[in-house]
Amino acid sequence: MTAAIARWHDDFGVACTLDPVQALLATEADRLAEIWQRCAPGGGVDVLAEDLPAWLRSLVLGGGKRVRPSMCHWGFAAAGGRPGTSGHDAVVRVGAALEILHTFALIHDDVMDDSDTRRGQPAAHVVAARAHRAAGAAGDSHEFGVNLAILLGDLAHAQADRLVGDLPGPLRDRWFDLSVELIVGQRADLTGAAARRRDLPHAEAVARLKSGAYTVQRPLLMGALAAGADDGAYAALADYGRAVGQVFALRDDLLGIWGDPARTGKPAGDDLRDGKATVILGLAAEMVSGAAAEALERVGTPAARDTDVPLLLRRLAEAGVRDRVEAMIREGVEDAAAALTDAPLTAAGVTGLIAMAERIAWRDS
Repeated sequence: MTAAIARWHDDFGVACTLDPVQALLATEADRLAEIWQRCAPGGGVDVLAEDLPAWLRSLVLGGGKRVRPSMCHWGFAAAGGRPGTSGHDAVVRVGAALEILHTFALIHDDVMDDSDTRRGQPAAHVVAARAHRAAGAAGDSHEFGVNLAILLGDLAHAQADRLVGDLPGPLRDRWFDLSVELIVGQRADLTGAAARRRDLPHAEAVARLKSGAYTVQRPLLMGALAAGADDGAYAALADYGRAVGQVFALRDDLLGIWGDPARTGKPAGDDLRDGKATVILGLAAEMVSGAAAEALERVGTPAARDTDVPLLLRRLAEAGVRDRVEAMIREGVEDAAAALTDAPLTAAGVTGLIAMAERIAWRDS
């Protein structure tokens, strides 16, 4: 860590936001448990090992990279925000709400994708289905697991919305925009998959809405808004967020195909096997031919063969698809840095944002 970054971390580093975010998440978990206890019939739970509030608490507090509250922090700091202000209190609430909303999104995404694992652990619907089978409970175990996971995600969304409920109107408006964009992206992902979309513009739009906007750009701009950013600062951060959001989505695409399962918590080649409309598949549709193009048409369908994914992994690398995506990531980091050059932002905030762009670009999970 350079001396400049060290001084900034001592002064108003990201821990000044992440530590109170963690504390608020714990407080909110306790509050939810108290409310739930008053409402739950009989005060207990059948079939499940623990009731939904305790389960949600373990998911929210149990890990994660805290990228979204970090982006919110750096947007606030770069726009001149300071700790000990009402603006920073708002950033902490937004950061905590983003973490809970992200938990909602992961739970529901795993249900929709029928994914078995998340962060190296069984997905929520799998945990509930196993509990159902172990208890010898009535009904279908898989259906029970899906239903409980949906409820768990709904509870997370409700809790996230409560956290932002008393924030200033402009921040609540941006929160609603973020929530709608996330759902629009998921809808486009599902309907595009059903229509077997492989075109690059569709894949880029889904990645921007499902990943880039709600992970990077919206949290960043909500932080800037809390700091009272002027038009020049807001515009520069919007450009930076757009570039880094794309970088985040592209790295996700690469990890979903070539990532180390021990680091990603997901089987290697999962996105390819499912035929997900990623930027990589959009590029592949333009860059591969012959047997690889035929395999690309089959993945994610009942016609898929066991040999399709290994063939595609090899041919995508040979065709330069992986190298092209890595080049796009490097270009995105450069574009992000350029957006901050000569912008009316704090020097320490720019340092933090550049470090975040590099962290996002070169992560391995």
